[in-house]
Amino acid sequence: MIEKNAKIYVAGHRGLVGSAIVRALEKDGYTNILKRTHKELDLTDQKAVFGFFEKERPEYVVLAAAHVGGINANQTAPADFIYINSVIQCNVIGAAHEYKVKKLLFLGSSCIYPRMAHQPISESELLTGPLEKTNEGYAIAKISGLMMCRFFKQQYGDDFISCMPTNLYGPEDNFNLEHSHVLPALIRKFDDAKESGAKNVTLWGTGAPLREFLYVDDMADACVYLLQNYSGEEHVNIGTGKEITIKDLAELVKEIVGFEGDIIWDESMPDGTPRKLLDVSKLHDIGWKEKVSLRDGIRLEYEWYKSRDREDLKL
Repeated sequence: MIEKNAKIYVAGHRGLVGSAIVRALEKDGYTNILKRTHKELDLTDQKAVFGFFEKERPEYVVLAAAHVGGINANQTAPADFIYINSVIQCNVIGAAHEYKVKKLLFLGSSCIYPRMAHQPISESELLTGPLEKTNEGYAIAKISGLMMCRFFKQQYGDDFISCMPTNLYGPEDNFNLEHSHVLPALIRKFDDAKESGAKNVTLWGTGAPLREFLYVDDMADACVYLLQNYSGEEHVNIGTGKEITIKDLAELVKEIVGFEGDIIWDESMPDGTPRKLLDVSKLHDIGWKEKVSLRDGIRLEYEWYKSRDREDLKL
């Protein structure tokens, strides 16, 4: 069991994932959480990262820092996605080994799995087929991080574990349309259309792909649970095991936002992976299950979005 005053470093504490993990740790009574902004600690700078670990000596590390984005960002800058994420992972995991961190949790992404993986996708599907081309750079970087944790465990006995969350949403999400994922993009587009009095909203693709979504505070709760209860070599999927078409998701967001116009689907634009549903039976067997429904989670995210000014949201 992790002592409540243990020194825990959360890398990426201001992002969607990291901020939720900090909230979960604090809710669970942990009082000694290390946080550094990018300005305070550039995780792509190996000397700075090793210097930070030498000075602070964190006992536990959650690696939630990542260079992320949606289909458009991944397609236009694949070199950035593979390079930046790989360097961050090498530096933090390497420093965690060098300075004898008791346990490290690495967060990946469900895009690590093959484009045409068997559904629902179990952990054993990793490296069994070609990846989705629209986010291949990011996926390869995340696979590398996962395997790095596995190999450090095999070679040195380090207690480094990995989890693969499904599509996440919630407070601190990215609503910039150039870089956002599908759910915050839908919230932004429908809210903008509602405020401007637009008669329709145009969305990419056919709306046919199936996706799974998990409220980020549920994900964070699962991460803390794994830190406390799991030390296996294989990574663990984190999700709901439930899916929805993008078309039905759009209709749900439209309803919650209160936009009364029409949706136009631009079928000349890419859909991405046809279906991506995680098999979460392993996580359930370990003893964790989600609590927040998709409808309730979207409502919570929309309330959070409306409570912020546009400058804070970096739109």
